[in-house]
Amino acid sequence: MKIGVLTSSRADYGIYLPLLQKIKEDSFFELEIIAFGTHLSRSHGYTLAGIENDGYKTIHTISSLISNDDEQSISSSYGVTVLKFADFWQNHHYDLVFCLGDRFEMSAAVQAGIPFGVPFAHLHGGETTLGAIDNVYRHQISLASQFHFTATEVFSEKLTNLLGSSDGIYTVGSLSLNDIKTFAPIGKDTFYDTFSIPDEEFALVTFHPETMAAQENIQFAQAMKKALATISESLFVVITMPNADTQGSIYREAILQLKNENENRILLIENFGKANYFSAMHYCKLLIGNTSSGILEAASFGKYVINVGDRQKGRAQSENIINCPFTEIDIIQATNKANNFDTYIGGNVYFKENVAQNIIKILKESI
Repeated sequence: MKIGVLTSSRADYGIYLPLLQKIKEDSFFELEIIAFGTHLSRSHGYTLAGIENDGYKTIHTISSLISNDDEQSISSSYGVTVLKFADFWQNHHYDLVFCLGDRFEMSAAVQAGIPFGVPFAHLHGGETTLGAIDNVYRHQISLASQFHFTATEVFSEKLTNLLGSSDGIYTVGSLSLNDIKTFAPIGKDTFYDTFSIPDEEFALVTFHPETMAAQENIQFAQAMKKALATISESLFVVITMPNADTQGSIYREAILQLKNENENRILLIENFGKANYFSAMHYCKLLIGNTSSGILEAASFGKYVINVGDRQKGRAQSENIINCPFTEIDIIQATNKANNFDTYIGGNVYFKENVAQNIIKILKESI
């Protein structure tokens, strides 16, 4: 069975990894990676190098990302991606192609495949993020897919309502948590030394723009900057840099200013990679930001999360999430509250056993 896997960013590739490893080891499958988006961007860490180091026999690369991130550039990148993938789907054929999440590049690649009848399998469909236009892209991808592997029953129900049928919808849990019970973090001394983190508690921070609030992102980015400056006085701050979203450069510039003004209290990471990121989550005191990893994964590491603003509004949440408005004082107050908590000991609504194995079993029984 010939399988293609669309990966457009460090985030989706890290989620895919448990499934990719299982597919690569199974002689039933012939695996090809299709890398595009920020994987090929030097300004976003050129994460294609990490994919190449993982030893796949076939990796296709498609460059279509325009460097600017204003609305016109994002729309133009979408159009270029569709054109590039029109040529790709004309010349490459698969029994199934995996797609994941909700990014605009992923949507463009999938939309280009519709006239060619490309059979898509979508991971993380049915979710809701009311503060991001990704919500629209996610549903577009779901409508073009034949298989749907969702993280919770709630999302399966939403997909059934969207598609008008439950055919091809399977609730399997979050793939990124597939190996969480056996995950062993990098040794603490090695991890701290590698990234020059001082021997003290730190906050793990990731912020992306609220793409449904374009006129407010300048204000939000400054609120983030000021709040993190104050927080860094009591907690060292480790920031993973924003992806290529609309107006992401506004946040990137604010973060670089924050680093310049607080040199010894801020660490910036362009691309951790999954093992390092999970290790950072393991060792951190808490998480701050508006990224999906805080919602999906942090509960399994016993961490509380300050979920800022509306970007993730509508997603199912575990009891470790502390929601707060996108203001300087609210971010500081929520962080101070969480900093006084012990380890979170509740459950994770996104966790199910053997996600990758169950996906493979479903494919073998269905195709």
